[in-house]
Amino acid sequence: MKSDKDTYLTHLDTHGQAHMVDVGQKPSTRREAVAKAFVSMKIETLNLILKGSVKKGDVFAVARIAGIMGAKKTPELVPLCHPLPLNKVEVNLNPDEDKPGIEITATVQAETNTGVEMEALTAVVCASLTIYDMCKSTDRAINIGAVRLVRKKGGSSGDLYLFISIDNHSIFKRSDENLYYELPIS
Repeated sequence: MKSDKDTYLTHLDTHGQAHMVDVGQKPSTRREAVAKAFVSMKIETLNLILKGSVKKGDVFAVARIAGIMGAKKTPELVPLCHPLPLNKVEVNLNPDEDKPGIEITATVQAETNTGVEMEALTAVVCASLTIYDMCKSTDRAINIGAVRLVRKKGGSSGDLYLFISIDNHSIFKRSDENLYYELPIS
């Protein structure tokens, strides 16, 4: 059975006005979030990146730094996010010649009283936009997609893992429950 907490939006006050949630009474715990994105492109573009032949420079190095900076700047980009003291931001870029494209994974950690999901998501988006910017003159068909949270750890709501199933459904599992929530991907 759903509680009232499950049916309201925390960033709206009783009058429906947006506000920043008060997290001051929540205990600080170790938080971690992992997000992913995929930037698809022509194989020729990916080959230029892998050879280090993109005119604007080292795509992997610049995109990695952009992702880290994005995580650090999240409260400046997303109006109701709290500024957080991040302990770790790791951005990995993995080329995939079969699709072709680059999978981006960001892991963010902090010891704080609110989650770091938005920082991880912002990191993969900023890294993706940087890849697009650096390669757009070569490939106008670059596509940024599959931006998603894949793991959240810590906090009172417990751990959350996201898996993509073979029949194209998202399956969420909370570590503190033996429940799975299945939602269709549109």
